[in-house]
Amino acid sequence: MSGRPSYVIKVPTRSVEWPTILLTIAIYGGFLGLTFWWETLPLSVVAIAGGWLIAWHGSLQHEVIHGHPTGNQRINDAIGAIPLSLWLPYEIYRESHLEHHRDEHLTDPIEDPESSYLTKAAWERLGAAGRLLARWNTTLLGRLTIGPAVMILSFLVQQGRLLQAGEAGRARIWAIQMIGVAGVLFWVIAICGMPFWLYFFGFVYLGAAMTRLRSYAEHRYAERHEERTAIVENSHVFGLLFLYNNLHVLHHLKPGISWYRLPSVYRRNREALIGSNGGLVYNSYWDIARRFFLKPHDKLTHPKHS
Repeated sequence: MSGRPSYVIKVPTRSVEWPTILLTIAIYGGFLGLTFWWETLPLSVVAIAGGWLIAWHGSLQHEVIHGHPTGNQRINDAIGAIPLSLWLPYEIYRESHLEHHRDEHLTDPIEDPESSYLTKAAWERLGAAGRLLARWNTTLLGRLTIGPAVMILSFLVQQGRLLQAGEAGRARIWAIQMIGVAGVLFWVIAICGMPFWLYFFGFVYLGAAMTRLRSYAEHRYAERHEERTAIVENSHVFGLLFLYNNLHVLHHLKPGISWYRLPSVYRRNREALIGSNGGLVYNSYWDIARRFFLKPHDKLTHPKHS
Protein backbone atom coordinates (compact mmCIF):
# COMPACT_ATOMS: atom_id res chain seq x y z
CA MET A 1 0.00 0.00 0.00
CA SER A 2 2.87 2.27 -0.74
CA GLY A 3 1.86 5.87 -1.40
CA ARG A 4 -1.55 5.44 0.22
CA PRO A 5 -2.72 6.87 3.56
CA SER A 6 -1.64 4.86 6.54
CA TYR A 7 -3.86 3.85 9.40
CA VAL A 8 -3.79 1.76 12.55
CA ILE A 9 -6.90 -0.17 13.50
CA LYS A 10 -6.94 -1.62 16.98
CA VAL A 11 -9.27 -4.51 17.76
CA PRO A 12 -10.42 -4.47 21.41
CA THR A 13 -10.55 -7.85 23.10
CA ARG A 14 -13.39 -8.78 25.44
CA SER A 15 -14.40 -12.08 26.94
CA VAL A 16 -18.09 -11.45 26.25
CA GLU A 17 -19.57 -8.91 23.83
CA TRP A 18 -22.86 -8.02 25.48
CA PRO A 19 -24.35 -6.03 22.58
CA THR A 20 -24.15 -9.19 20.47
CA ILE A 21 -25.70 -11.25 23.28
CA LEU A 22 -28.59 -8.78 23.42
CA LEU A 23 -28.86 -8.92 19.61
CA THR A 24 -29.06 -12.71 19.81
CA ILE A 25 -31.90 -12.49 22.34
CA ALA A 26 -33.70 -9.94 20.13
CA ILE A 27 -33.45 -12.11 17.01
CA TYR A 28 -34.51 -15.42 18.55
CA GLY A 29 -37.06 -13.76 20.83
CA GLY A 30 -38.46 -11.81 17.89
CA PHE A 31 -38.66 -14.98 15.83
CA LEU A 32 -40.54 -16.87 18.55
CA GLY A 33 -42.90 -13.98 19.18
CA LEU A 34 -43.63 -13.26 15.52
CA THR A 35 -44.31 -16.89 14.62
CA PHE A 36 -46.44 -17.47 17.74
CA TRP A 37 -48.65 -14.38 17.32
CA TRP A 38 -48.55 -14.16 13.53
CA GLU A 39 -52.34 -14.51 13.16
CA THR A 40 -52.91 -11.28 15.09
CA LEU A 41 -50.91 -9.25 12.55
CA PRO A 42 -51.46 -8.23 8.91
CA LEU A 43 -49.72 -10.66 6.51
CA SER A 44 -47.64 -7.81 5.07
CA VAL A 45 -46.24 -7.06 8.53
CA VAL A 46 -45.57 -10.75 9.18
CA ALA A 47 -43.70 -11.10 5.88
CA ILE A 48 -41.59 -7.96 6.21
CA ALA A 49 -40.72 -8.65 9.85
CA GLY A 50 -40.10 -12.32 9.07
CA GLY A 51 -37.78 -11.53 6.17
CA TRP A 52 -35.94 -9.00 8.33
CA LEU A 53 -35.44 -11.55 11.13
CA ILE A 54 -34.12 -14.24 8.76
CA ALA A 55 -31.71 -11.78 7.14
CA TRP A 56 -30.71 -10.47 10.57
CA HIS A 57 -30.10 -14.02 11.72
CA GLY A 58 -27.83 -14.53 8.71
CA SER A 59 -25.90 -11.42 9.76
CA LEU A 60 -25.62 -12.86 13.27
CA GLN A 61 -24.31 -16.14 11.86
CA HIS A 62 -21.69 -14.16 9.96
CA GLU A 63 -20.70 -12.45 13.20
CA VAL A 64 -20.27 -15.67 15.18
CA ILE A 65 -18.26 -17.24 12.35
CA HIS A 66 -15.65 -14.53 13.01
CA GLY A 67 -15.29 -15.33 16.71
CA HIS A 68 -18.06 -13.32 18.35
CA PRO A 69 -19.57 -12.83 20.89
CA THR A 70 -17.50 -14.98 23.29
CA GLY A 71 -13.99 -16.36 23.46
CA ASN A 72 -15.39 -19.89 23.18
CA GLN A 73 -16.06 -20.80 19.55
CA ARG A 74 -18.26 -23.75 20.51
CA ILE A 75 -20.62 -21.34 22.25
CA ASN A 76 -20.48 -18.99 19.27
CA ASP A 77 -21.24 -21.83 16.86
CA ALA A 78 -24.18 -22.95 19.01
CA ILE A 79 -25.62 -19.42 18.76
CA GLY A 80 -25.46 -19.50 14.97
CA ALA A 81 -26.33 -23.13 14.29
CA ILE A 82 -30.16 -22.98 14.51
CA PRO A 83 -31.32 -23.28 10.85
CA LEU A 84 -34.01 -20.60 10.65
CA SER A 85 -33.33 -20.22 6.90
CA LEU A 86 -33.84 -23.99 6.40
CA TRP A 87 -31.58 -24.40 3.35
CA LEU A 88 -28.05 -23.42 4.50
CA PRO A 89 -26.23 -25.56 7.09
CA TYR A 90 -24.22 -23.32 9.40
CA GLU A 91 -21.14 -25.56 9.19
CA ILE A 92 -21.01 -25.27 5.40
CA TYR A 93 -21.56 -21.52 5.58
CA ARG A 94 -18.73 -21.19 8.10
CA GLU A 95 -16.26 -23.17 5.99
CA SER A 96 -17.09 -21.45 2.71
CA HIS A 97 -17.13 -17.96 4.22
CA LEU A 98 -13.71 -18.38 5.80
CA GLU A 99 -12.44 -19.49 2.38
CA HIS A 100 -13.95 -16.31 0.96
CA HIS A 101 -11.71 -14.33 3.30
CA ARG A 102 -8.60 -15.35 1.38
CA ASP A 103 -8.57 -11.88 -0.11
CA GLU A 104 -6.03 -12.62 -2.82
CA HIS A 105 -8.69 -14.86 -4.45
CA LEU A 106 -11.66 -12.50 -4.08
CA THR A 107 -14.15 -12.69 -6.99
CA ASP A 108 -12.41 -15.71 -8.59
CA PRO A 109 -15.25 -18.13 -9.46
CA ILE A 110 -13.02 -21.15 -8.80
CA GLU A 111 -11.24 -20.04 -5.63
CA ASP A 112 -13.87 -17.77 -4.03
CA PRO A 113 -17.03 -19.70 -3.00
CA GLU A 114 -19.00 -16.43 -2.74
CA SER A 115 -18.10 -15.12 -6.19
CA SER A 116 -20.97 -14.09 -8.48
CA TYR A 117 -18.79 -14.39 -11.58
CA LEU A 118 -18.77 -17.34 -13.99
CA THR A 119 -15.99 -19.02 -15.89
CA LYS A 120 -16.34 -19.12 -19.66
CA ALA A 121 -16.98 -22.87 -19.49
CA ALA A 122 -19.76 -22.41 -16.91
CA TRP A 123 -21.32 -19.68 -19.05
CA GLU A 124 -21.34 -21.92 -22.12
CA ARG A 125 -22.97 -24.78 -20.18
CA LEU A 126 -25.96 -22.63 -19.18
CA GLY A 127 -27.76 -22.74 -22.52
CA ALA A 128 -30.03 -20.01 -23.88
CA ALA A 129 -32.56 -20.00 -21.03
CA GLY A 130 -29.85 -20.18 -18.37
CA ARG A 131 -27.96 -17.27 -19.92
CA LEU A 132 -31.12 -15.17 -19.97
CA LEU A 133 -31.68 -15.81 -16.27
CA ALA A 134 -28.01 -15.19 -15.51
CA ARG A 135 -28.11 -11.81 -17.28
CA TRP A 136 -31.26 -10.84 -15.38
CA ASN A 137 -29.56 -11.88 -12.15
CA THR A 138 -26.79 -9.33 -12.74
CA THR A 139 -29.31 -6.48 -12.30
CA LEU A 140 -30.40 -5.49 -8.82
CA LEU A 141 -34.06 -6.20 -9.63
CA GLY A 142 -33.12 -9.67 -10.84
CA ARG A 143 -30.94 -10.32 -7.81
CA LEU A 144 -33.82 -9.44 -5.48
CA THR A 145 -36.47 -11.46 -7.35
CA ILE A 146 -34.92 -14.55 -8.92
CA GLY A 147 -31.60 -14.21 -7.06
CA PRO A 148 -32.69 -16.15 -3.96
CA ALA A 149 -34.05 -19.01 -6.10
CA VAL A 150 -30.86 -19.15 -8.17
CA MET A 151 -28.73 -19.12 -5.03
CA ILE A 152 -30.74 -21.74 -3.13
CA LEU A 153 -31.29 -24.14 -6.03
CA SER A 154 -27.69 -24.00 -7.27
CA PHE A 155 -26.45 -24.60 -3.72
CA LEU A 156 -28.75 -27.58 -3.21
CA VAL A 157 -27.80 -29.10 -6.57
CA GLN A 158 -24.13 -28.76 -5.70
CA GLN A 159 -24.68 -30.32 -2.28
CA GLY A 160 -26.67 -33.15 -3.83
CA ARG A 161 -23.74 -33.97 -6.08
CA LEU A 162 -21.34 -33.97 -3.14
CA LEU A 163 -23.66 -36.26 -1.18
CA GLN A 164 -23.97 -38.60 -4.16
CA ALA A 165 -20.19 -38.66 -4.50
CA GLY A 166 -19.89 -39.63 -0.84
CA GLU A 167 -17.74 -36.68 0.24
CA ALA A 168 -16.48 -37.23 3.78
CA GLY A 169 -18.60 -35.57 6.45
CA ARG A 170 -21.26 -34.28 4.07
CA ALA A 171 -23.95 -36.77 5.11
CA ARG A 172 -23.34 -35.97 8.78
CA ILE A 173 -23.73 -32.23 8.15
CA TRP A 174 -27.03 -32.72 6.34
CA ALA A 175 -28.35 -35.19 8.91
CA ILE A 176 -27.78 -32.58 11.63
CA GLN A 177 -29.34 -29.93 9.38
CA MET A 178 -32.47 -31.99 8.81
CA ILE A 179 -32.92 -32.51 12.54
CA GLY A 180 -32.67 -28.75 13.08
CA VAL A 181 -35.04 -28.01 10.19
CA ALA A 182 -37.55 -30.50 11.58
CA GLY A 183 -37.42 -28.68 14.92
CA VAL A 184 -37.94 -25.25 13.32
CA LEU A 185 -40.84 -26.45 11.16
CA PHE A 186 -42.44 -28.31 14.07
CA TRP A 187 -42.50 -25.03 16.00
CA VAL A 188 -43.68 -22.94 13.04
CA ILE A 189 -46.31 -25.31 11.59
CA ALA A 190 -47.42 -27.64 14.39
CA ILE A 191 -47.20 -25.28 17.36
CA CYS A 192 -47.84 -21.89 15.75
CA GLY A 193 -50.13 -23.04 12.94
CA MET A 194 -48.36 -21.02 10.26
CA PRO A 195 -48.67 -22.47 6.74
CA PHE A 196 -45.40 -23.57 5.18
CA TRP A 197 -45.88 -21.34 2.13
CA LEU A 198 -46.01 -18.25 4.34
CA TYR A 199 -42.88 -19.23 6.24
CA PHE A 200 -40.98 -20.06 3.07
CA PHE A 201 -41.93 -17.01 1.02
CA GLY A 202 -42.47 -14.47 3.83
CA PHE A 203 -39.50 -15.46 5.98
CA VAL A 204 -36.97 -17.57 4.07
CA TYR A 205 -37.26 -16.18 0.53
CA LEU A 206 -37.72 -12.54 1.52
CA GLY A 207 -34.89 -12.85 4.02
CA ALA A 208 -32.63 -14.26 1.32
CA ALA A 209 -33.60 -11.35 -0.95
CA MET A 210 -32.62 -8.84 1.73
CA THR A 211 -29.29 -10.64 2.10
CA ARG A 212 -28.80 -10.54 -1.68
CA LEU A 213 -29.13 -6.76 -1.50
CA ARG A 214 -26.13 -6.67 0.82
CA SER A 215 -23.97 -8.93 -1.32
CA TYR A 216 -25.03 -7.49 -4.68
CA ALA A 217 -22.27 -4.87 -5.01
CA GLU A 218 -19.91 -5.98 -2.23
CA HIS A 219 -17.19 -7.17 -4.60
CA ARG A 220 -16.06 -6.28 -8.11
CA TYR A 221 -13.02 -7.55 -9.94
CA ALA A 222 -9.94 -5.32 -10.04
CA GLU A 223 -6.30 -6.12 -10.72
CA ARG A 224 -5.35 -5.35 -7.12
CA HIS A 225 -7.26 -7.51 -4.69
CA GLU A 226 -7.38 -4.61 -2.21
CA GLU A 227 -9.65 -2.79 -4.68
CA ARG A 228 -12.19 -5.63 -5.07
CA THR A 229 -14.19 -4.83 -1.93
CA ALA A 230 -16.74 -2.02 -1.76
CA ILE A 231 -18.01 0.41 0.86
CA VAL A 232 -21.66 1.46 1.13
CA GLU A 233 -21.98 4.63 3.19
CA ASN A 234 -25.00 6.41 4.69
CA SER A 235 -27.10 3.31 5.19
CA HIS A 236 -28.44 3.41 8.72
CA VAL A 237 -31.42 1.04 8.43
CA PHE A 238 -29.81 -1.56 6.18
CA GLY A 239 -26.53 -1.02 8.01
CA LEU A 240 -28.17 -2.30 11.19
CA LEU A 241 -29.76 -5.22 9.30
CA PHE A 242 -26.38 -6.19 7.85
CA LEU A 243 -24.55 -5.46 11.11
CA TYR A 244 -22.56 -2.79 9.28
CA ASN A 245 -21.08 -5.16 6.73
CA ASN A 246 -21.94 -2.41 4.27
CA LEU A 247 -18.54 -1.07 5.40
CA HIS A 248 -17.20 -4.18 3.79
CA VAL A 249 -13.61 -3.21 3.08
CA LEU A 250 -13.08 -2.63 6.80
CA HIS A 251 -14.53 -6.03 7.62
CA HIS A 252 -12.16 -7.74 5.20
CA LEU A 253 -9.20 -5.88 6.61
CA LYS A 254 -10.13 -6.56 10.23
CA PRO A 255 -12.80 -9.29 10.54
CA GLY A 256 -12.20 -9.40 14.30
CA ILE A 257 -13.90 -6.03 14.87
CA SER A 258 -17.33 -6.43 16.45
CA TRP A 259 -20.28 -5.20 14.39
CA TYR A 260 -21.19 -2.38 16.78
CA ARG A 261 -17.64 -0.96 16.61
CA LEU A 262 -17.39 -0.91 12.82
CA PRO A 263 -19.04 2.52 12.23
CA SER A 264 -16.79 4.41 14.66
CA VAL A 265 -13.64 2.66 13.43
CA TYR A 266 -14.67 3.42 9.85
CA ARG A 267 -15.24 7.11 10.59
CA ARG A 268 -11.78 7.43 12.16
CA ASN A 269 -10.09 5.76 9.17
CA ARG A 270 -12.42 6.74 6.34
CA GLU A 271 -9.92 8.54 4.10
CA ALA A 272 -7.34 5.77 4.35
CA LEU A 273 -9.90 3.01 3.78
CA ILE A 274 -11.27 4.69 0.68
CA GLY A 275 -7.72 5.14 -0.54
CA SER A 276 -6.98 1.48 0.05
CA ASN A 277 -9.91 0.20 -2.01
CA GLY A 278 -9.43 2.55 -4.92
CA GLY A 279 -12.51 4.64 -4.17
CA LEU A 280 -15.06 1.87 -4.64
CA VAL A 281 -17.72 3.66 -2.58
CA TYR A 282 -21.51 3.87 -2.92
CA ASN A 283 -23.61 6.53 -1.26
CA SER A 284 -26.25 4.24 0.28
CA TYR A 285 -28.16 1.29 -1.20
CA TRP A 286 -30.40 3.79 -2.98
CA ASP A 287 -27.30 4.80 -4.93
CA ILE A 288 -26.76 1.16 -5.91
CA ALA A 289 -30.43 0.87 -6.92
CA ARG A 290 -30.21 4.05 -8.99
CA ARG A 291 -27.20 2.73 -10.89
CA PHE A 292 -28.00 -0.95 -11.28
CA PHE A 293 -31.72 -1.56 -10.82
CA LEU A 294 -32.08 -2.60 -14.46
CA LYS A 295 -28.42 -2.57 -15.47
CA PRO A 296 -25.69 -5.16 -14.79
CA HIS A 297 -23.31 -4.46 -11.95
CA ASP A 298 -20.47 -6.02 -13.95
CA LYS A 299 -19.78 -8.56 -16.68
CA LEU A 300 -20.94 -12.10 -16.00
CA THR A 301 -17.68 -13.86 -16.83
CA HIS A 302 -14.58 -13.30 -14.75
CA PRO A 303 -11.76 -11.54 -16.67
CA LYS A 304 -9.25 -14.21 -15.70
CA HIS A 305 -11.55 -17.04 -16.84
CA SER A 306 -13.15 -15.61 -19.98
